[in-house]
Amino acid sequence: MPESADTPRGSLKVYLGYAAGVGKTFQMLADGHAAAERGVDVVVAYFQPHARPDTIEQAQGLEMVPHRKIEYRGKTFEEMDTDAVLRRRPSIALVDELAHTNIPGSIRTKRWEDVQVLLDAGTEVWTTMNVQHIESLNDQVWQITGIQVRETVPDGIVRQAAEIVAVDVTPDALLNRLKRGAVYKPEMVEKALTGFFKGSNLGALRELTLRQAAHEVDLRQSAYDETRGFQVPRISEARPGGTPDNQPKERILIHITADPSTAMLIRRGRRVADYLHADCTALFVHQTPELSQLSAEERQAVEKHLRFARSLQIETRILAGTDIAKTVVDFARHSQVTQIFVAHSQAGLLERLRGKDFTEDIVRLAQDLQVTVVADRSRRQALQ
Repeated sequence: MPESADTPRGSLKVYLGYAAGVGKTFQMLADGHAAAERGVDVVVAYFQPHARPDTIEQAQGLEMVPHRKIEYRGKTFEEMDTDAVLRRRPSIALVDELAHTNIPGSIRTKRWEDVQVLLDAGTEVWTTMNVQHIESLNDQVWQITGIQVRETVPDGIVRQAAEIVAVDVTPDALLNRLKRGAVYKPEMVEKALTGFFKGSNLGALRELTLRQAAHEVDLRQSAYDETRGFQVPRISEARPGGTPDNQPKERILIHITADPSTAMLIRRGRRVADYLHADCTALFVHQTPELSQLSAEERQAVEKHLRFARSLQIETRILAGTDIAKTVVDFARHSQVTQIFVAHSQAGLLERLRGKDFTEDIVRLAQDLQVTVVADRSRRQALQ
């Protein structure tokens, strides 16, 4: 349903947890009941009960918008009926599992895209997700758990949230829930205990969740203080000849290549930029006269990485240059970059002798700048 240009955008509230079963959906539904009792028009736009009796009971009494049924490969699946929610026009829509990928045949690919439609229409949305689904944390979660999470939500979506609620239980309490069948069906419990739900995994993911929630609060407070004209206190390293008040703003440059490790590099650069409140740019340099003259395989890989960087709200630049390292460093100096992020070189001896070790050359040329060389740990783990 089209909205007028002056329709205020709805606000987003995210219930963030570190694993299935911590109580995100339960808490969202409980808060929905409290809002409804205050007279607020609340509906459940999508609810995934996972056969959990406590959660199913908590949903009772809230109005539910019927799901949209989609036939796919001989089976019937249920997805959020975004159009039906728009027609209903509630004040608040409760949407479970933000990171979910919609079944083929849906209007949009991801549930977070459906949520954007609701927000654009002026509906306030409360939603749930786990920390492992935040795109920039994907590599850290893989290193912690050994499991590659395929469904992710761009950081920019989470950053839109006006409020983040960290739903927390201790790992011991979560494991007790799991063992008594309150999280998964009995036949799935043993597999979960030896996989994702290892005690060491849960402890690390819980810490990551609490740090992420605190980080998001800090970003919002900083933005609020700056718009109000207050000086935001930050811990800064004192440098000779300068004070924290007159130090230049941090600017991070990420060197893009066609190598698969670039995705990991982009995530790392984005995270550091967030913590430093720094500007962030991703740069690709091609040696061909035109970008279109790259091989189809290399061009597709580079374009994929550039799209990924943009999805994380990173500015992207493409330059031509016969000497890639020199072009990167010259751009960094001209743009007053303070840190360059490059991937650890995978070049063999012959490539290095031919001058194709861009990482080594960048480090050599940028001795007046901080260069961070990021190793792809996942690649090292795969070789072990």
